[in-house]
Amino acid sequence: MQRIVHKMLRCAVIMVMLPAELCVAQAGNSTLQSAPAQTQIGGAQTTTPTATLSPESFQRLANKVRHELVMLPYYDVYDNLYFRIDGRTVTLLGETPNASTKSSTGSVVKHIEGVDKVINNIEVLPPSSADQRIRRATYNAIYKYGPLFKYSHAPVPPIHIIVKNGRITLEGIVDSESDKQMAGMQANQVPGTFQVTNNLRVINPASEGKKKN
Repeated sequence: MQRIVHKMLRCAVIMVMLPAELCVAQAGNSTLQSAPAQTQIGGAQTTTPTATLSPESFQRLANKVRHELVMLPYYDVYDNLYFRIDGRTVTLLGETPNASTKSSTGSVVKHIEGVDKVINNIEVLPPSSADQRIRRATYNAIYKYGPLFKYSHAPVPPIHIIVKNGRITLEGIVDSESDKQMAGMQANQVPGTFQVTNNLRVINPASEGKKKN
């Protein structure tokens, strides 16, 4: 039972991070568009229905793809996966440090009912001991920092850390603009980092405004 609950939580976290924004042309993290679009998982994005799929069929297919991606056994905080749907073709996008994650993602999506073709454009990040050190240091800087510690409890924490050639990109979701800024500041303090790009999305800015009032 506990295992099932963890899987449900994991899905919930990533479905929020996989808004329908990648669906055709990054329209906004939870918008479906009328052209091929993308869906991000780790924030994920999706495209709108095309001529070959009704809106209902498109949404069902997008949900199936999201579900399979978030249930990947090695999907974790160092991956940024998303996808684009065009008719019955699914294009996989994003970055991962593990080649096995790329191959297993293509394999599971290929077997989803309603998918005729999979284009696997996930980038496997180059192996680097320096980048691996930065990943671990950034994780500790963010998730062991008092105000951000609350995010560490999720099965897959919602702030994803992508490192390539000493450059950090933060993807995913947070509760407030102040949390986004704190995560960026913590990442900037990691030694050996050349650049930090903060792409975190605030999922409930309205509630933050109410608190200030």
